[in-house]
Amino acid sequence: MASVTRAQYREELAGLETKTLEGLDLVVTQIDRVVEAAEQQDIELAEWVIGDDDRIDGRYLEVHQHILSMLALQAPVAGDLRVIAALLHTIKHIERMGDQCVNVAKLLPLAGHEPPRHPELLAKLVQMGRLARAEVIQSKQAFVMRDATLAEDLVLQDREINRLNREIFRHAIDIGDDPDVREWAMTATMMARAFERIGDNAVDIGEQVAFVVTGLFREFSDSSTPPPQTE
Repeated sequence: MASVTRAQYREELAGLETKTLEGLDLVVTQIDRVVEAAEQQDIELAEWVIGDDDRIDGRYLEVHQHILSMLALQAPVAGDLRVIAALLHTIKHIERMGDQCVNVAKLLPLAGHEPPRHPELLAKLVQMGRLARAEVIQSKQAFVMRDATLAEDLVLQDREINRLNREIFRHAIDIGDDPDVREWAMTATMMARAFERIGDNAVDIGEQVAFVVTGLFREFSDSSTPPPQTE
């Protein structure tokens, strides 16, 4: 009887992990939509992103409650406890990434249906969104494969997003004197910041992967350290 109970517990834990990581798939879908909405200035699609955030919020609440139940009823230890703790952090990062997609979507109507967009700035913004998408996918792969090396590689991927974020900010400052263009550029910097935060959350999930694999938690990078200078 004990072995059956243990088997059920292992199945429950595996199902919890699957349900958590499926939340990353929901985030990828939201990123795809919000990037398209930004590129096409599609206000209706942006509104769809805002409305569909309820699915990510619902997944967060479902997983969070399930984790609390497992902690209370199963009293997991050792490796299982690390996995459950990592999933608790991961689902929170998923919820935050969904919120960042909503932040981008809410900014689009502020610019109007046909804003005086700057092509180079828009291209960099779209690139940031696609890089953030790739990081989210990689964070899931690292978790599924228990690959700490792949998880830590997220830091390198994230540097490109950070670089583009700084470029967009500098470009927005120097974009010219047209007040409408400047207003759109400032909106673009806030969108860029949201994509940058999605990348940061993907790195945070990578740190949880390393914790599961090694049993030790450490930050992959120190935010107080200035980024490397480029020529």
